[in-house]
Amino acid sequence: MASHRRPKQPSRTRVSVLTATAAAAVALTSQAAHADPKPTKKEVKAKVDKLYEEAEVATEKYNGAKEKQQKLEEQVGDLQDKVARGQEELNELRNGLGSMATAQYRSGGIDPSVQLMLSSDPDSYLDRASTLDQLSTKQADALQKIADKQRSLTQQREEASQKLEELADTREALGTKKKEIQGKLSEAQSLLNSLTAKEKAALAAAEARANRANSRVNLGSDVADSQRAAAALAAAKTKIGSPYVWGATGPSSFDCSGLTSWAYSQAGVSLPRMSQDQANAGTRIGQSELKPGDLVIFYGDQHHVGLYAGNGQILHAPKPGASVRFEAIGNMPFQTGVRI
Repeated sequence: MASHRRPKQPSRTRVSVLTATAAAAVALTSQAAHADPKPTKKEVKAKVDKLYEEAEVATEKYNGAKEKQQKLEEQVGDLQDKVARGQEELNELRNGLGSMATAQYRSGGIDPSVQLMLSSDPDSYLDRASTLDQLSTKQADALQKIADKQRSLTQQREEASQKLEELADTREALGTKKKEIQGKLSEAQSLLNSLTAKEKAALAAAEARANRANSRVNLGSDVADSQRAAAALAAAKTKIGSPYVWGATGPSSFDCSGLTSWAYSQAGVSLPRMSQDQANAGTRIGQSELKPGDLVIFYGDQHHVGLYAGNGQILHAPKPGASVRFEAIGNMPFQTGVRI
């Protein structure tokens, strides 16, 4: 006979598990439906350009730290040379003082001052000898010279120690900025790698067209305000086509401030390494006052610089993957002009 028992109902725990599983499946489906689509070529280019701009900001800070490092290394070297020479002079003074003591000993009788001179602890001697009345004028003069030299050496050693600490901090800052730059460039490259072969080819073609435009650019008839500005621009023109490389100062590759500082060095003018410092290297002028060879500073934080070439064009090292070339001044936010 068939059983008439009621079928067993699913437990409350089992119902909860099934409900949670169903909810998770719905959520995953919803997430998949709303997942961000693959960025377009235009969006990738915008992100890459932004990363390149951020990398250039970090590059200018790196350039400043690099310049500071070089100056500190020179200062530390000079101080260390001074300390070494000073120590030799101090040793000679002490030897001279010992010779005086020896002469007194040989002439007969050793007064308290001579006994101190013969001490194996010259510093202790200096502390005590100044209180003795028996010192001759010559001995007193020698003591004073030794004391002055010791004070000078102490100051120089302290200064050298401070410079070494500052140098260590600067080197650490250099390493930090280098990692930041490399990180942004790596991120930009990853974005570019996400494009299809056709999209990559289109971007490369656009960059090539921008570089080729140099042969057709109209610079007008403006003339430089000075011979050095004309010479700097002429030197920079010889580097058209050279690649942008962060931290580079030529002669085969450049970053933005590397190009301007190199160009002016060919005209016999030394410019600071950073674009922010170059902004204060001469007389500031407005955009309407620009003449060929003047520096042009861009962006609110002044992280990019080029040379005005005439007729609304600048000559600059633009960004990674691009070459030194002419570009319309209106393509970037103008900050100030600088006449050197």
